[in-house]
Amino acid sequence: MNTRSLSSTSPSIQFPDQDRHWRDRLKPYWPFPQIQNVVATCNLDCRLDLAVIAQHARNVEYSRKKFHALIMRIREPRTTTLVFASGRMVVTGAKSEDLTRLAARRHTRAIQKCGFQTRFRDFAVQNFVGSVSCGFHIRLEGLARHSWQWCTHEPELFPGLVFAMVKPKLKCLVFTTGKVVFTGAKREEDVYEAFVNLYPLLLDFKVDSVAAVPPWLKEKTPRPAKRSSKR
Repeated sequence: MNTRSLSSTSPSIQFPDQDRHWRDRLKPYWPFPQIQNVVATCNLDCRLDLAVIAQHARNVEYSRKKFHALIMRIREPRTTTLVFASGRMVVTGAKSEDLTRLAARRHTRAIQKCGFQTRFRDFAVQNFVGSVSCGFHIRLEGLARHSWQWCTHEPELFPGLVFAMVKPKLKCLVFTTGKVVFTGAKREEDVYEAFVNLYPLLLDFKVDSVAAVPPWLKEKTPRPAKRSSKR
């Protein structure tokens, strides 16, 4: 089913008790989202020779013909960083802002040991990614019809529903299985607030029984092997 995508003239959605803090609206029996990835950027304030770093640093990948950035990895905290010749770095993989900052500093120190006068500047988190499992199936078609101003549902292109939340400003990817992914948040608190806003709406479109679940979502049970008629 196709629904109209979010436009700039769409009104801001109002959730119940939105003026209250999300902690006061969170029910103790609700699931709680977890931060899965934090994406941050920083500036080393100097030009870099990526070929030199690739020769001296550990756990790096660099192929100029494939990608104009050097890939660095560390185990603690487990992160992957893209290093550009301009001195910009993009750090991904950590599950909190503090761990992301620590990883960025360790990558900066590793590059400094290769002979570059680096400085750690302009650290900023660009994206918090969180996820939660609601524990029930969701009727995406009904949700798309009810909130068409904020929803984009194109099952032929993407299996989930995209709910563009205005306050806080982020996107919620809702799947029929009940999993919800929050992406585009600038603060960790925004993920939790978005969940508290969205979860009561998802309860309204909960699939009440297994019989109502589409056949392709049901777990396939193996059929018993046929007994041979030959004796």
